[in-house]
Amino acid sequence: MRWSPRAIQGITPSIGTLRPDLIAGLTAAAVVLPKAMAYATVAGLPVSVGLYTAFVPMIIYAFLGTSRVLSVSSTTTLAILTATELSLAVPDGDAGRLITATATLTVLTGLLLIAASALRLGFVANFISTPVLTGFKAGIGLVIVFDQLPKLLGVHIVKEGFFRDILALFQHLPDTSGVTLAVGGTALVLLVFMERLWPHSPAPLAVVGAGILASWSFGLTSQGVAVVGHIPQALPSLTLPDIDLARQLLPGAIGIALMSFTETIAAGRAFAKQAEPPIRPNRELVATGAANLFGGFFGAMPSGGGTSQSAVVRAVGGQTQKASMVTAAVSAATMLALAPLLSLLPQAVLAAIVIVYSVGLIQPREFLHIRRVRRMEFRWALAAFLGVLVFGTLQGIVVAIILSLIGLSSQAANPRIHVIGRKRGEDVLRPASPRHPDDETFEGLLILRPEGRLFFVNVQHVADGIRARVLQARPRVLMLDLSRVFDIEYSALQMMVESERNLAAQGVVLWLAGLNPDVLDYVRASGFAERLGANRMFATAQSGIRHYQDVVANMADPPMNWRH
Repeated sequence: MRWSPRAIQGITPSIGTLRPDLIAGLTAAAVVLPKAMAYATVAGLPVSVGLYTAFVPMIIYAFLGTSRVLSVSSTTTLAILTATELSLAVPDGDAGRLITATATLTVLTGLLLIAASALRLGFVANFISTPVLTGFKAGIGLVIVFDQLPKLLGVHIVKEGFFRDILALFQHLPDTSGVTLAVGGTALVLLVFMERLWPHSPAPLAVVGAGILASWSFGLTSQGVAVVGHIPQALPSLTLPDIDLARQLLPGAIGIALMSFTETIAAGRAFAKQAEPPIRPNRELVATGAANLFGGFFGAMPSGGGTSQSAVVRAVGGQTQKASMVTAAVSAATMLALAPLLSLLPQAVLAAIVIVYSVGLIQPREFLHIRRVRRMEFRWALAAFLGVLVFGTLQGIVVAIILSLIGLSSQAANPRIHVIGRKRGEDVLRPASPRHPDDETFEGLLILRPEGRLFFVNVQHVADGIRARVLQARPRVLMLDLSRVFDIEYSALQMMVESERNLAAQGVVLWLAGLNPDVLDYVRASGFAERLGANRMFATAQSGIRHYQDVVANMADPPMNWRH
C-alpha cells in the first residue's frame, strides 16, 4: 500500500487548528478516560486496561484514519462483547490469563480487520440493517445495565445468562449494601442531572473526582465499599498473545471485528462535514485494524470509533486528529501521575457511569418509528433485541446478521409488480392506486412494471404475479415496462421467453418497453429481441401506449404480423 503525505490528513492540517484541537482533546479526555475505565470493568478487566485502550489505539488511528474527529477507544458494545468472550476463555477469572486473553483477542480483531481491508470487504459494514442494529444495541444496553446493577447495590451474583441473572439479582436484594447504594445512587443522579443541563460536559470526570474524594474523606473501604484497587503507575508494557488461545477466541474476534468496524463507520460518517474528505471504508478497516493490532500488544482491549466522545470533540470545535493525540497524552499522564488516586475510586461510581451511558443504546422511540414506517422491519428489530437476551451477545451478532440477510433475501425474492396507469391530462405513468382513482387505463392493454433485479430466486414469483394479473385483466396486449429492472439473469430471461409462448397461446401479445442498456443487450444476445421484432419493443412505455392507440385499439381483428 502506498502512503502519501495526505495519508495522515487527519493530523496534518494547518497550525491554526492547534488551539481548538487542544481544547477539544482535553475536554474529550475528561469524558473518555472515566468511561474507558468503566468499560474495562464491564469486560471484567482492571481499569488500567481502559486507560491503555484510550492511549495506543487513539495514536495509531490518528495517523491512519480518514475521519478528522473520530475518537477511537473502547465502546459500550465492544466492552460487553469482550466480556462474553473472556468469560468463556478464562472461566476462573485468573488475572494473568485474562490479560493474555485480552491481548490475544485484540490482536486477532486487528488482524481480521486488516485482512478484510486486503480483501476489499469494506462493504460488509452495510450488512446489518439499521432496524436490526437498533434491536441489537437495545439488547446490549439492557444486558449491560443489569450487569452493572449488582455493583451499584454492593452484591455479588454468579453470571448465568440474562434472565437467570435478573432472578438472582432479586433474590440478593436483601443483601444490598446501604453505603454502596448511596455512593452509586448519588453518582447516578449527578451524572443524569449534569448531562441534561450540560450535554457533552466533563460530567464523568467530575463524578469520578467526587467519588475519589468521598472514598478518601470517609474511608469508604472500611465501610465495605469496593474500590478499584491497585493501578500500575507506568505506561503499558509489551504483552504477547497466546497462539493456543487464538484458536478458541477466533469466532468471537470475528463478531467483535464486525461490530468495531460497523460502529467506526457509523460514527465517522455521522460527524463528517461536507467540506472534509469522505470516509473511506476500506481505509477505515486498515486504521481500526492497526489500532487494535498495536493496542493488543500493549494491553488494550478491542477498540473502535466512539459516538459520544466523537460528539464531544466536534461539539467543542475539534477539527483534526490532533485532538485525539491530546487525549492520548492525557491518558499517559494519568497512568504516570494519577494512578494512586484512581485506586480509591469506588466501583459503584464506575457502574453508575456505565449505566448512564448504556441506557442511551435503548431507543424505544426508534422502535416505534420503525413500526410506524415498516412493520416487517420492526419485527426484525424485535427479533434482534430478543436474540441478544436469549442467546447472548456474541450470538446476538449472528442473529442480527442472519436477520439482515433474510430481510435482504426476502426483498430480492419478492419484487413488486405494479399495474401502471396514466395521470389524466398528462403524459405521466404511475402505479395504480386508490389515491389516484381518475388515472387512465387502456382497453385491451395491461401495463405491468416489475421492480429490481430479476434472477433465479424471484423468477417464479414474478411469473406467478404476471400470470395472475393477466388472468384478471384478460388483455389483448401485455406490455412489460422494464424501466425499473436494472439487471436480468439467464433464468429470468428464459422465463420471459417461455411466458411469451404461453401468452401467445392465450391470444395475448407481449410487448417490452423501457429496457436499460444492459438488459437490452442480454435480450438481444438471447435472440428474444429478434423474435419480438421492432414493433413489439419500445424505448419507453409512453411510446408503446401511443403505438397501441394509433395502430391497435380500433382493430377488431389485429393482423397476423402484429401477433407474431
